[in-house]
Amino acid sequence: MKKRIAVVGAGAVGGYVGSSLYHAGHDVTLVDFWPEHVEAIRANGMNLHGMTEAERKTVKVPAIHITEAQQFAKQRPIDIALISVKSYDTIWACQLIKQYLSADGIIVSMQNCVNEERVASVAGWGRTLGIIVGGGVGVDLYEPGHIRRGYAKRLQVTSFYVGEPSGLITKRSRELAAIMNDCDTAKATDNLWGERWTKLCVNAMRNGVSAATGMGGNERDRHDAVRRVCIALGGESVRVGQKLGYKLGSIGTLPPESLARAMEGDKAATAEIETLMVGGSGEDLRAPYQRPSMAQDMAKGRRTEIELMNGFIASEGARAGVAAPTNEMITRQVLRVERGEIPPRPENVLVNS
Repeated sequence: MKKRIAVVGAGAVGGYVGSSLYHAGHDVTLVDFWPEHVEAIRANGMNLHGMTEAERKTVKVPAIHITEAQQFAKQRPIDIALISVKSYDTIWACQLIKQYLSADGIIVSMQNCVNEERVASVAGWGRTLGIIVGGGVGVDLYEPGHIRRGYAKRLQVTSFYVGEPSGLITKRSRELAAIMNDCDTAKATDNLWGERWTKLCVNAMRNGVSAATGMGGNERDRHDAVRRVCIALGGESVRVGQKLGYKLGSIGTLPPESLARAMEGDKAATAEIETLMVGGSGEDLRAPYQRPSMAQDMAKGRRTEIELMNGFIASEGARAGVAAPTNEMITRQVLRVERGEIPPRPENVLVNS
């Protein structure tokens, strides 16, 4: 019998993954709290748009509102609950779905930021796994029932890393990776925490900057002064992660040690990183409308995850004895834009940290 999957949070990532898995033949139900979105999916299916014709499809995936989640009590229990809400909503989302899990059901954080501890506080560590969503997925929910992918799909790039908090590769982590592979390239990892921090570094140097400046990915990376702020954010994040003992991979296409040395003023490392950043802003890989998730939140007037992203890096740095002043700065500036105190503009990140 196929695993029963519930996706709690059918926004950009949750909606894309859940609909893709349903299209591939899996037993999936989307659970969301935006009524118009749920009704649009019910009426017309989830419309997935990509950069190639093969990625464009309409999927009649089952979708329910959170107020209807009680119906799970009358159905076959949930084997896999994929949590894809904003990080600050993690605990209530886990509490909502936990009561409907099967005896060996699991709750999986498929989110930005580091949320496994929040999941485990509700489900217990034995029921907690994590999925790191690779930067190549790049999706946005631009209107109810419509999700588009902002990056070209590349089979040679791993889009999902599935891991156990213990660091063991288990039967269930392999099984979940095989399921996720029906959406996009996936593999089980023995380095959940390192992969999680690596993705946090990627988000830290891009997400908040786009939210504070209003810039898209290409524009941001090609702006000399803003690009150097991104490098400072990424380098600080790397040094904090290293001090905490994490095994880091490439920060997107950027070698972590070179990124950290560039932040510290090494000229050769700076030239290497800037060449990679400018060269990586290719129009063939990234759609012109692509925006990081935090910039999407800002455009929609939603609360951002800045405090659980750059703010978290700064606080973990303080705990470990590693200064992260640029991460502190971007946290303050994004919150100011979020509150409406200043408009999004490049000058917001070109301030003394």
